[in-house]
Amino acid sequence: MKKIILAIVGIVVALVVLQGVWLWGFCRFYVGPNQMAIVTAKNGEALEPGQILAREGQKGIREEPLGEGRHFLNPIFYDHEIVPATMIEPGKVGIVTSKVGQKLPTGEFIAERGQKGIWRSVLGPGKYRMNTYGYNIEIVDAISIPIGYAGVVTSLSGSQSPSGEFAGDRQKGVRKDVLQPGLYYVNSKEYKVDVLEVGINQVSLLGQEGSKVVTKARQLGQNDALNTLQSNMLEKQEAKRADYFSQRKSSWDAPAKRGQPVDFAAGSRVRDAEHVQLAEGEMNLMELLTFPSRDGFDISLDMTLEFELDPGDIAGIYRRYGDLPAVVDKIIMPQITSISRNKGSEYRAKDFIVGEGREKFQGDLTAALEATLSAKAVRVHNALIRHVEVPGEIRAPIQQASIAVEQDLTNKERQNTARKEAELNTEVSLITQRGEQVMQETEKLKAEIAADLEKQVAQIQAETLKKEAEIRKLTAAIHADKVRVLGQAEASAHQKVEGEKANGLQLKTAAFGDPAAYARWRFADTLNPRMRLNIIHAGEGTLWTDLEKTGFAELGGAQQLQNRK
Repeated sequence: MKKIILAIVGIVVALVVLQGVWLWGFCRFYVGPNQMAIVTAKNGEALEPGQILAREGQKGIREEPLGEGRHFLNPIFYDHEIVPATMIEPGKVGIVTSKVGQKLPTGEFIAERGQKGIWRSVLGPGKYRMNTYGYNIEIVDAISIPIGYAGVVTSLSGSQSPSGEFAGDRQKGVRKDVLQPGLYYVNSKEYKVDVLEVGINQVSLLGQEGSKVVTKARQLGQNDALNTLQSNMLEKQEAKRADYFSQRKSSWDAPAKRGQPVDFAAGSRVRDAEHVQLAEGEMNLMELLTFPSRDGFDISLDMTLEFELDPGDIAGIYRRYGDLPAVVDKIIMPQITSISRNKGSEYRAKDFIVGEGREKFQGDLTAALEATLSAKAVRVHNALIRHVEVPGEIRAPIQQASIAVEQDLTNKERQNTARKEAELNTEVSLITQRGEQVMQETEKLKAEIAADLEKQVAQIQAETLKKEAEIRKLTAAIHADKVRVLGQAEASAHQKVEGEKANGLQLKTAAFGDPAAYARWRFADTLNPRMRLNIIHAGEGTLWTDLEKTGFAELGGAQQLQNRK
């Protein structure tokens, strides 16, 4: 019996050891950091039609991968594949395209979680373990709006919004709310974001060279990652604007009249074999400002228009006209050319050379542009005329006449200046003379004031001495009266005191009735109050013995001792 039990125990131990060896040696595998294991079941029920990932009990690729750590799977029934997990860095967005789930309705391509298609929600920065056989993750840049820009959002999914209106929720079109400067995790498959410059920009018409738009330059911050995202965003916008220029190129006039299109922000253009570099934030549009004057001469001028786009109006402007090049090309430039030609035809060629006429034309042009463009949500600040080109046959005579007029004015001003200088010299001489006179009068007044001051001081000193003598006289009289009064008072007091004393003695003697009795009383009254009176009664032969009781004996002994010394 014991042998059977031992044999069974041995078999059990052997099976346990074999199982441990099997699990640890053949079934164990390890998933490292930032990795995941995709498991494939070799046995189970068949997948449903169209199903890609297997659920529990089905044969095929399991939907849920295994995370980091130690795992045990029977290699007979399961196979595994270790692949990297999806890592999304800060400033990036993961756009998920699901190959599994419910089918989308017809016409839709943005899916919710659990549906097949591009998920509406995005994955932010972090680590994700999603089965690569069922989900595709595209990592793109987050949307970073630079300072000085606004992001206009265009929804790409949903039903089409009504014409002339902003797109609402789940509608396709431009949305009313814009993105302020900052970082946004936006699904670029669902929304398209265009950055437009807000604030003040410039449009410069450069005569025969065409026109140039100067927008905001990039403002870099301290965060290199954000600077990179903003640069990428602006480069994408520049590429869109380059596409706009290439599409508009065919509709522009011939280069001999209007110039060549160029890229936005950082590019170059070749015109008449000349290489011209554009600075960052510049773009060229093919417009030049020419118009006939009232007297029939062709006028060409350089002008700079400062305009501003308000962030609250930027979405409406983009919905109606498009990006900033389109705004300038479709709204601002036609209004500039139209209004300048209409206003310019009211002035003669001479008015554009003379300063007053050009200034008046600039004021009229600015006011007209402000009134017209404000209705289109474009705020005009200034329209500055920088250079005017007029035909040489009229410019030279007008300039010569203007020079002659200016020379005449200069000569007159010189004459006025010479006259003013003479008047000034006369006034200077008078001022010098008057100054000397004032100094003499001042010295005289100073001497008079000093003499008067000395006189007043002497008078004050004399009056002071007089007052001092009078005070001394009064003081001496008061002192004499004091001595006399005090003497009389002392004499009277002494007389009264002694008289009263005499009266007192008289009254005292009268009270005693006998002068001898008064004398005895005075004697007794003047005795020392500490004196003692002892009355001794002694018999015959006891006087000296009784003296000891009185203390006289001791006194006598002390006196004898003192006498001996």
